[in-house]
Amino acid sequence: MMFKLGALLMHPASKYVLLALALVFPALASNEYQVYVMATAFIWAIAVYGFNVITGFCGQLNLAHGGFFAIGAYTVALLTSDAGWNFWPAFLAALFLTAFLGFLVGAVSLRLKEHYFAIFTLCVGFIIYLLLDKWEELTHGALGVRNIAAPDGFGLVNFRETMPLYYLVLFFLVFIIWFTGRIQKSLVGRTFVAIRNGDELAESLGINLMKTKILAFVISTTYAGLAGALYAGMIRFVGPEDGNVLHTFNMIMYMLVGGIGTLFGPLVGTVGIVWITQSLQFLEEYRMIIFGPLLVVLVIFFPLGVCGSFLTWMHRKAQALGLGPKKVQAESKVNSSSQEASNNA
Repeated sequence: MMFKLGALLMHPASKYVLLALALVFPALASNEYQVYVMATAFIWAIAVYGFNVITGFCGQLNLAHGGFFAIGAYTVALLTSDAGWNFWPAFLAALFLTAFLGFLVGAVSLRLKEHYFAIFTLCVGFIIYLLLDKWEELTHGALGVRNIAAPDGFGLVNFRETMPLYYLVLFFLVFIIWFTGRIQKSLVGRTFVAIRNGDELAESLGINLMKTKILAFVISTTYAGLAGALYAGMIRFVGPEDGNVLHTFNMIMYMLVGGIGTLFGPLVGTVGIVWITQSLQFLEEYRMIIFGPLLVVLVIFFPLGVCGSFLTWMHRKAQALGLGPKKVQAESKVNSSSQEASNNA
């Protein structure tokens, strides 16, 4: 029975059911605040997908990811609040700037390997945070940036309202998931995985290590910049804490809980953790006492994350039953990749 339910969840049509649920969520939500929380979770999920590209697919632990999220947010904030730009030109500028800075940082940092790369990017993330906090002439320092422009609407659609903004964020999330899936199945995605499995092996196959790693880094930072730009347009206030390195570690948690290297792991992990933390808000400062053990239980019983562990179970069950459906076999390959990524991380 459980195997049949799992096979149903792995059916290609299940993603359309998931999309339908996301589309009708505002109608099912009991209040507007829940819609706002879900939109925020979707924004963080977009950033986590970027983390999954560089870490889950390519095996490079970028601890400056939260800093690039803040760069995207501050780009929109400063251009709309101080320079008087409309949201969408500022949004495009945020994507370009985070991609460009990702190229520069990647070209330097990716010459290092493993924990040296992680330490270097951690320092980059901390430098970004200090610049946001101390460069008052540009970033307004600890006061942050207010009066950020909301996304420009069209016709009867007003993105200042929660409901239209939710669907705007959902549109970008669906696009990011689709685009990430295309990367995962492409030759580029396979080269990412080859590098994650071993630089020497990838190089022996004729893969240009530096060029491919920089490409993954740029895609990752662009995702982060996109999420940050949407975040600024929704919250309409940004401060130095938005560049805090702790946000990077939160994204790592979302990715590991959902399933590193899997397509839907970032979404499951982010939405699940965000709603768990929201449901424990009534406990105030004591909520971490409950939240901590919950994470420990997840790590013990789902070491590959929710999606990774599910795919592992489906593969083993299919083997035990002597079944070999193509979908199970295909997904098991994705899962084996997530297990290797988890070991590397």
